[in-house]
Amino acid sequence: MNYAMISRHAVFVLVLGASGLAGPHPSDPSPQAQPATTLKLPLKDGSIRFAVIGDTGRGNSGQIAIGAQMAAVHREFPFNLVIMLGDNIYGADSPADMDRKFASPYKALLDKGVEFRAAIGNHDNPNQRFYKPFNMGGERYYTFHPPKNADGKAEVAVRFFALDTTYLEKIQIDWFEKELASSVSPWKIAFFHHPLYSSGRTHGSALETRAILEPLFLKYGVSASFSGHDHFYERIRPQKGGIGYWVSGAGGSLRKNDIRVGSALTAKGFDDDYHFMIIEIAGDDMYYQAISRRGATIDSGVFHRPGAIVAAVVPTPSPAAVILVPVPVPAAVPAVSPPAPKASPSPSASPAPR
Repeated sequence: MNYAMISRHAVFVLVLGASGLAGPHPSDPSPQAQPATTLKLPLKDGSIRFAVIGDTGRGNSGQIAIGAQMAAVHREFPFNLVIMLGDNIYGADSPADMDRKFASPYKALLDKGVEFRAAIGNHDNPNQRFYKPFNMGGERYYTFHPPKNADGKAEVAVRFFALDTTYLEKIQIDWFEKELASSVSPWKIAFFHHPLYSSGRTHGSALETRAILEPLFLKYGVSASFSGHDHFYERIRPQKGGIGYWVSGAGGSLRKNDIRVGSALTAKGFDDDYHFMIIEIAGDDMYYQAISRRGATIDSGVFHRPGAIVAAVVPTPSPAAVILVPVPVPAAVPAVSPPAPKASPSPSASPAPR
């Protein structure tokens, strides 16, 4: 198959006030004043837990509030991984910028040892793959299992694939197919910047990227996909193969009223405020919850892994009815007294001797 290289050149916006992407909302709460969030996930023993953020790196009040809300949720839902969906650092990326746009907003999580894993977006400098806290290992695309649990147990049931959809060249596609083919993990989760499905007015579905990636998703059993780029939350209705798609691009950038009303793709959409996601995988079920910076639950539910065998519920058979068959009682036999023995005749008297 021939793959044309898809290239999206970053456009750095220097004046952001009129766009509504970076400036604080007039009703922004203080980052310290975080309402409690009602946890919707089950917190099952041995489950795999992670958070999702996208389009974050501005260092603005929205990103700071989301970081504080994530730290608050972490106290009740201790995840050890955050996947970042691209546009992690907008504009300049000096050490001071990296601190202001990443290390500072998520300091509470980093101090707890939470691991962040980044995918490259169109506004990111590709050299950010060398930034150690992004855990990219110097690669634009890479694959990994979740971090080990506190007991040191490796989590091999889930495998993540971080892709660079800004420069989706053939060498990357060949690598991706090889890694998918060799993976034995039941859950294969891809995350990258440009969404294959989106109801965004500004960007919408990345059709060229979809034409390349979706056939591989279907061939090798990718379970779910997370993307950013459109600055809102959208859970897409299951597409081919039952694959789950989420757009989560408002961790620090927000484009209000950008979801097309009445889109057939949208199962749930939210473009009124910043947000992040938390995920829990237990067996063949993936529980999800999207949370606004004010702590409100935007969306929650459970997604069953495509291709997983659903155990049939076999009803317990009712015990067989016991039929009582009456046993005929024989008619009473009247008692018969045995006949009285006949009396023996008295012997005749012998004549007296003479």
